[in-house]
This record gives sequence, C-alpha cells and structure tokens, in this order.
Amino acid sequence: MPLLRTDPARFEVVKNALTCAAEEMKIVLAKTAYSPLLKVAGDYSCGVFDMHGNMVAQGPDLPIHLGSMPDAVRAVVQAFPDVAPGDVFIHNDPYHGGSHLPDVNVIAPAFHDDRLLGFGCVRAHWPDIGSATPGSYGAVTEIYGEGLRLPPIRLYRDGKPDPAIEAIIFANVRTPTERLGDLRAQVSANWRAATRLQELAAKYGTETLLDIMQEVQDYSETMMRAALRALPDGEAEFTDIFDGDGVIAPGEIDDETFTVKLRITKRGDTITADFTGSDPQVPGPMNAPLTVTASGVFCALKMIADPKSLIPPNSGCWRPVTVTAPSGSVVNAQLPAPVVYANHEMSHRVADMVMAAMFAFTPRTVMAGSQGTSAVVTFGGVDYRTDERYVSYESVKGGFGARPVKDGINAVASTVSNMMNTPVEIIEMSFPLRVEEYALVPDSGGAGTWRGGLGVRRIWRVLERDAHAAVCCERTVTPPFGLADGKSGGAARLELIPPQGNARKLNSKGGFIAPAGSLVVVEAPGSGGYGSPSRRDRARLSADLLDGYVTSLAARRDYGAESI
Repeated sequence: MPLLRTDPARFEVVKNALTCAAEEMKIVLAKTAYSPLLKVAGDYSCGVFDMHGNMVAQGPDLPIHLGSMPDAVRAVVQAFPDVAPGDVFIHNDPYHGGSHLPDVNVIAPAFHDDRLLGFGCVRAHWPDIGSATPGSYGAVTEIYGEGLRLPPIRLYRDGKPDPAIEAIIFANVRTPTERLGDLRAQVSANWRAATRLQELAAKYGTETLLDIMQEVQDYSETMMRAALRALPDGEAEFTDIFDGDGVIAPGEIDDETFTVKLRITKRGDTITADFTGSDPQVPGPMNAPLTVTASGVFCALKMIADPKSLIPPNSGCWRPVTVTAPSGSVVNAQLPAPVVYANHEMSHRVADMVMAAMFAFTPRTVMAGSQGTSAVVTFGGVDYRTDERYVSYESVKGGFGARPVKDGINAVASTVSNMMNTPVEIIEMSFPLRVEEYALVPDSGGAGTWRGGLGVRRIWRVLERDAHAAVCCERTVTPPFGLADGKSGGAARLELIPPQGNARKLNSKGGFIAPAGSLVVVEAPGSGGYGSPSRRDRARLSADLLDGYVTSLAARRDYGAESI
C-alpha cells in the first residue's frame, strides 16, 4: 500500500470528493447540453486538473479523451500565465494537445483567496465544426479543410463571454444555436468543478488541498507500478493492417491500406510502447498526433493491469508508461496532416494491438480483438419539417472481444469508447431520418472457447430531401482478430441503397450524397473469439458448475448454515 503523507482518512475523503466533482460535471453537462450526441450518447469527458495541467480525477467517461486531455490543459497553462478568476478558455487544436477538431476543450480555473487551485476541463464532441462536409468528416488532405481550428483562446474574462470570439466560432458552424447551447453547458460544468474545489479549499485549507491533489497522483503511480510488477516481463511485436485513409488515388476504386507496427517491452514496473516501423503519415485524415496514440496505449494497459479498476485513473497512472513513435509517422503526425478519423479509429486499433502484443507473455490478462472502430455516420442538410439546417452524428456499436474466461459482449462501445446508444426515437424526433432496422448481426462474433461479441446493423432512410452523408469505419478489410486459436469476428459492411437502383458498396471513409428515400446501411464489426471452439462446451459447463457452487455458498451464508 502506498505510503501517505496526509492523514489517511482525510486523504480518502478528499480523493473521493475530487472524483465526485468530476462525476458531477458530467451530470451538469448531460442536463444542460442541446445536442443528442451530448445529452444522450454522452460523447464527452470531464476532469479535474491541478495547476500544472495534470489530471487529478476524471468522470466515468471516454478513455479516448481522458488520455490526452492533460496535454490540452497544459497547452492553456503554457499559453496563459496570467490566468485569473472568471476566465474560461477554449481550444481544439490537435497540434496543441487536442485530439481532432470536433472535440472542443473548454477549460476554467478555480481560485480560493486569490490562489489558483487547478482547472476543470470538458472535452465535448461538437456534431459540426465547419469544413465542406456536414459533421466535419470529409476525406481532406490538410487539416485546414477539416473545419475551424482554435488554438488556446481566452473565451471568457471576468465571467463574461467575449462576443467577438463567439461570433467567429458561430459563423463557422452549421447549427450555431445548438453549438451555443452545448458550449454554455460545457462552461457550466466547469464552473461546478470550480465551486467544488473552492469548497474543499475552504474546508480543509488551500495547502492541504493542493498537497492531496499531488498525492492522489503519486498514489495512482505507486499502485500502477505494483500492478505492472505483478505481470510477467517480456517483449513482443504486433503489426496490423488498416483499411485506408479515405483518399482514393486517381484511377483506383478502393482505398490503399497502410500498416502500424508496435513493440511492447515490459520490465519490472515500467512498460514501453514503441511504434518504430509504422508507415509515414498518409494523405487522408487517419493520422494520429502522438497524444491520441498514447490514449489507446493507456486504455489497454489500464484494462490489463487493473481489471477491477482499483487504481484511480489520473496522470500518475501513466508515469510508468512510455510511448514513442517516429515523428511524421501515421501514429505521430505533424502539421498540416489531417487527423479527424484517427482520433477514434487509430486509438481503437492501438488498444487492440496492445492486447495482441501482450498476449505473447501475459495471455490470461488480455482479450481478443474488439470492433476496432467507432463506425461513425453523419447526415446533414436542411430539415424539410423546419427548413433549418441539421447535422446528425452517430457511432454504431459493435462487439467487445472475448476474454480468457468469458464471452465477449454484444453491441457496446469497446475499449477507448464509452458512448451510449442513441435511441431510435431520439434520432427520428431530432432529424429528418427514419431508422428502418436496428439489430444484431448474426454470427459476427468469432467462434471460440469463448465467443466474440456481436456487431450491430443499423439502417437509416433519408426522408424528403437529399442529405450530405459521410462514414468513417475500420475493419472492413481485416476483421477483428481472435486469440489462442479463437476465430476472427465479422468485418464491417457499408452500403447505399438508392430509391431506385442497385445497392452500392461504400468506401470505409468519406462523404457522399444520400438521395431522398435512400437507405444507408452500416454493419459494425463483431469481435474475435478466445480459445479453440472445440473446447467451448466443456468450458461453458465448467463455468456453469462454478456459478452454481458460488450461488450455493451464498445461499448457505444467507440462511446461516455452517460454513463448508
């Protein structure tokens, strides 16, 4: 157990209060945001940070965001040494700690008696941030075409917004009223975090709070190092093939694949993920800044080393972890490379790659390949019901990989994602779309001793007026892998069915016109199986017997029987 400098009881109370503050931020945002993507699907993350920009506590949010959010807060700390009460900052620049342009960071400081305590930060996905494509998901070749890029900017001063900055932002998005509502919700969530930090400082003293904020990170580091020491040492490599970047070469029909190579080295209480040998950055938006790549690594390692989630997730967790990649590679992109797809697609795949590599020396702590994609679909145009612009953004759920002692999970957001389903009723009420089918894809989970989770089929009909649509999906070329002789999961499938005419296959990424009355079909991937399928019946019987034994013990305990 880590040695504590603070009284253990006080440490535990304040540590939990910091976590509760981050969770409360999430509730404030969900209750005040405008877009279904935030109110219902939950594509946002909340955190409490120290005065240096290190994460101290997070909500039950998206690992895809939380691994890179400290870099976003540090960018504000570096840009604004004169931070003052009432300030609010905004930025979304992937080359200043952001992830991709639709993920907008709103950051606010907390003060007590003129002392800076730290920051709240909310990273929320805006359904549109400009660009030529509604939803900002076009297959462009420079970041300048992906939408409005905001370096760290002071948005509020003395608690009041700068109308000039807001005017610039809302002149560049398609649904400004909805964006304003979401922005105000982000600000409100940050102010709730500031209030909770101020209350803690008033109750326990500023110095005590600041000390505990550092000690919480040290505590997590100590626990993470202990968890890593419990794993075997080893080295392993894994190379994966990606579908492409969405930019089709002249004269070609299909996208060109590229590869990412990972080498994991685990020694004692440290671990290194080295991506040397990965392909150079590509023309289209599948390039990941290193902070995005690191998010995928952090997520997988936390799942492997801490399967019961006993270690408080914060910046201290990642001190034992080193992530390296050649500058200018597809996993360490440099300006002006486009990045919008890579934020979720690359981090999804990197998390799976870490699992596959570590299978070589710690096979009982990893799982088979999950869906490996966020399977994003956007629609935009003018709503025939209101004559106003709309933008719809959805992430279709897939399979969660099979585990060494348990089947995978059907139809959930996997690994780096933690988004919820957007109900059919919400989609049809909010946008001129009708969901014709929402179902599990039969046999999309890989066979094995433990079966992979099933993917989802979702079919939208575009109503009355043409829509500008876009898709972004991986695993249409290489399906999610199985482990220990488990079979691969089902690959993704995308197609457009016009009102009259034959269905046509859609490329895995890019924009297209969906005519009124047409159907857009997306089948998200399933996941891989774990173990030989020939052992499935025996394993399931053993699991059932174990469950029965545990239930029997519980019954004897509950009814006061003698212990066995």
